[in-house]
Amino acid sequence: MTATTEALDVEAVRFDAATGLVAGVVQDAADGRVLMVGWLDREAVEATVATGEVHFHSRSRGVLWRKGETSGNVLRLRSIALDCDADALLLTVDPAGPTCHRGTRSCFDRYAEPERATGQGFAWLEGLWATIKSRAKARPDGSYTARLLDGGVDMTGRKVTEEATELLLAAKNDETAEKSGGQRTTTRDRVAEEAADLLYHSLVLLAERGIEPAAVIDVLMSRSTRPG
Repeated sequence: MTATTEALDVEAVRFDAATGLVAGVVQDAADGRVLMVGWLDREAVEATVATGEVHFHSRSRGVLWRKGETSGNVLRLRSIALDCDADALLLTVDPAGPTCHRGTRSCFDRYAEPERATGQGFAWLEGLWATIKSRAKARPDGSYTARLLDGGVDMTGRKVTEEATELLLAAKNDETAEKSGGQRTTTRDRVAEEAADLLYHSLVLLAERGIEPAAVIDVLMSRSTRPG
């Protein structure tokens, strides 16, 4: 999903007169959990909007820094908004891993064990879709996604059919293991793997047809209002 930044007027931000900074509250798009609070100057705000990844101003080093530039745990921007006094920012993000340097999901977590969102993590699929769209546009050599797209609807559709069949077989194998009282770690993992393959190839098929996943969500939402 494209970050919703067009409503932000940088000129309207009330940076502190003494420091040139504004507080930024970082919120997980998946469930609204507050992940951290950082400080941004004008350069950091502009870099965040321009790149789609959250940047801050380091008060200790006096430099611009991109969150996750060393750890890889970047914060992918979904939206940015000013509060009513224009002196604080709300940055809604898709985090790529723990936000806190201690390895916790949030800087407000008490313990050092990583935590996961209470939701299912569907927000991560935005990044996958962005990658597929990028491959569809650039068609880089050696890209499996690009090769599928080059094969047109026949190749992408055939892969969806194959993966759906493999998912069914994996589910049946897991059912057999469940009924026999056997160990299901392997069969359950296989179901998840085949479901991942089916989801990925379905997204590639949508890209091949030029259909945004948002259209699929719209259909599901409309159906959710029907009786039964």
